[in-house]
This record gives sequence, C-alpha cells and structure tokens, in this order.
Amino acid sequence: MSYTDDSVLAKLSGLSDAADSVVTVAQWIMFHRRHADRTVQLWLQRLKDSTSHKRLTLIYLANEVAQQTKARHREDFIVAFSPIIAEAVATAYKGAPADTQNRIQRVVDVWRDRDIFEKPILDAIDARIHEINQARGTAKAGLGGSIFKSAASSIPAELVPLAAPQQNVTKLLLSTKAAVNSANQEYDKLLGPNSMAPSAPVYAARLSGLLKTLAQAEGAVDQCVKARRELVNALQKVLDTNRNALIAEENQLETFVTRRMEVEEKKNEVERAIMAGLPDDEPYLSHDGPHDQPDPEPERPEVEALTPPSAEADFPEQTDSLGNAEINEATTQQHEAHSLETTPGLGLQFKSVPTTMNGSKKRKLDEGNDFPDLGDDDGIDSDVAEILRRDSAGS
Repeated sequence: MSYTDDSVLAKLSGLSDAADSVVTVAQWIMFHRRHADRTVQLWLQRLKDSTSHKRLTLIYLANEVAQQTKARHREDFIVAFSPIIAEAVATAYKGAPADTQNRIQRVVDVWRDRDIFEKPILDAIDARIHEINQARGTAKAGLGGSIFKSAASSIPAELVPLAAPQQNVTKLLLSTKAAVNSANQEYDKLLGPNSMAPSAPVYAARLSGLLKTLAQAEGAVDQCVKARRELVNALQKVLDTNRNALIAEENQLETFVTRRMEVEEKKNEVERAIMAGLPDDEPYLSHDGPHDQPDPEPERPEVEALTPPSAEADFPEQTDSLGNAEINEATTQQHEAHSLETTPGLGLQFKSVPTTMNGSKKRKLDEGNDFPDLGDDDGIDSDVAEILRRDSAGS
C-alpha cells in the first residue's frame, strides 16, 4: 500500500488493542519513516477524535514506534513525536477512567526509565498530567505504589522562580519544532537543490504559501527566543545569589579553619603544660596575649655571709694608718728598750707599759718624777738631755 493520508488514517482506524495489531501497524508506519512528520500529525488528529479506550491504543502504538526507532538509533519519529507528545498524552489522560490513566502513567514511566524522550519533554508530560490531577482534586498513584508528583512540587524554594519560565520555554519549544520542521520541508521542496520549478502561476502560489509558513516559523522562534531570555535572566539572578552566598561561605570556611588550627595549637600547649606538672587547681595562663603575661618574680633578698668582713675591708684607710702607727710605735719601743738595757737602774724607775689591742701604748710614769732620767742621751737631743740632767740634779 502506497503512502497517503487516507492510507494512514485507514491503518489507524483499523487498529485494535491486540498486541499483534499494534506491532503490525507500527511496522508499516516505520517503513514509511520518510513521512514521519505527516504520520505523527495524522496520528494526533486521530487521537483527538477517538474515544478514551481508542486513545489508549494509540498511545500504545506511539510507544511501540518510539521504542523500536530508539533501539535502532533512528531518530525520525522521536523528533516528530517530541513537539506534540505532551499534548497527546494530556488529551488521552484527561477524562479517562482511573484504570486507563494508570496505564498511560505506566507508559510515561517506561519512557523516563529508558530515556526514550529528552528530559524537558518528559517533564512537560508530567506537568500536564499533574495539572489535570489538580483540577480534579485527586492525586493518582503511579506504578509500584509511588505517588505521582510533578517536578514543580519538589523543587527548592530558591528555584521556584525558574519553574514558570522553564515550563513556558518547554511548551513553546514543542510548537516551535513543528513550525520549523514544516518550514524547512516547504523551503526544500521549492528552493532546494533537487527541486523542480513548476509553471509561473503555480510557482507564485507556492511561494506565497512558503512565505506564510516561514512567517509562522519566524513568529514561533521569536516567541521561543523571548521566553528563553526570560529564563536566562531568572537563571542569572539565581546564579548571582548563589555566587554571593558562595563568597560568604568561603570566608566563613577560612575563618573556621583558622580558628580550628588555633584551638588545636592551644590544646597542645595546655597538654604540654599538664605534662610539665602544672597543678590541677591552678588556672592556665597563656603566653600569647598581652594580658596573659605572668607577674615577675620578686628579687631574692641578700643573705649576710656567715664570716664577718675584716676590719681592713670595712676601713681600709684606718687600717693603713693604724698599721703605720704600730710600725712607728714598735720602732720607738725598740729604741727605748735599747736605752734601758744600756743604762743600769734606769729601767727600775719605770713600771711596765701595757698596750692595747689596737697598737696604742700608755706609759705610766713614776709618781714622784714628772721627767725621769732616761740615762744615756742616745737618740735624745742634746739640749733636751741637758735640761733633763739639770732637773734631776736640782731635785
């Protein structure tokens, strides 16, 4: 059977929920993969016009085609389904019985587990399903008992401003891809290297239609660009906020690293002091700070030596004078003793002359004679000796 719109719609109308029927129609559709975009558009139109049960069967057909082409590394139908798959799933899911909704949800979970479609497209599908569930006021349980939640319900509060711009970009991206693909195909047909120029009237009409198609693609891309700029601005705000927070946290990290090293050093110092014998009840005084210096020890008192100092050390000048006096006095005593020895009887006229410890002498003269006769005049001046003799004779 050749490929026409009627043949495609006939295949889709004859599709049943049996596995063989789904596989057969999928093989025929993949055989005509050159017409993937047109086939997907007809598939979406047929899904919107079908009942709830028939819509589920068409979802199964799309799943079979997408997984088979993905396994064979042929992206024709993946690219064709991506712009409209979120709308198609939402159409099939809305108003369907709970059992049908659970089956559709199972198909979406398989797509996510096997990465059949890109993550933004899968997020858009989840968002559409979540909107339907919220509108009905119910939350549907997914496969395995897990409760279905959209990405927006689990994102952090700081990323909430990004949800709306991202969803807007995702929605516009789907419609933009369809418009861009259609415009490129029409352009290649009329102005491509293998295109054949028809007659002038027909060519003018086709060029007019191409202008409309290009204008639609241009408008779709322009809206997508505006939405993308809004998303980039929101991302920039989040980035600036996180960059400032990162700088502050890095400063805090440096502060705490420095404090930790300081505390470790202080701990080691205290432990060394404990090992050195610091009493347990004595507070520890650090030597680092200006107020932590210990009080200086008082000077030790001078202790008096056990041996008293000599008189010579205390009175060196007096000792020298006394020594000279003792030497002179000893010389005088020697002269007097010599005089007494040479003059008989003269020594009897005098009594002994005691001396003191300091070397000074006191003479005790005879009570009756103030000037005793000293005998020979050895060592005495001649005048003095004459006076002494006269006094002795007169008495």
